[in-house]
Amino acid sequence: MPSGVRLQKIADRIREEISELLIKELSDPRLHQVFVTDVRVDRELAYADVYVSALEGKSRSAEVVQGMTSAGGFIRRTLSDRVELRAFPRLRFHWDPTPENADHIEKILAQLREEKK
Repeated sequence: MPSGVRLQKIADRIREEISELLIKELSDPRLHQVFVTDVRVDRELAYADVYVSALEGKSRSAEVVQGMTSAGGFIRRTLSDRVELRAFPRLRFHWDPTPENADHIEKILAQLREEKK
């Protein structure tokens, strides 16, 4: 089994490559303005959980995850050529609400600052 550092390097590389694919090679309109927020690879390298988000927020979550899942075979095949691993992990796509939550917290903090003045 790979070490934690090695797993993180693999996850970072997968995130970079998927981000590049989203920008340069994938033409699916469902994946317009989508970004990868995180990738987590399990210890056995069987699965890579890919967390995605979009500028429009949660309103597009189902559409984005469906688009990513639809393109999953192409993405996995392309990544297996670019990232050298004996067996490439299966990709599972998940919606990441973190950017929306952070925006909500920022709005609350800004409101509190205004009230304090």
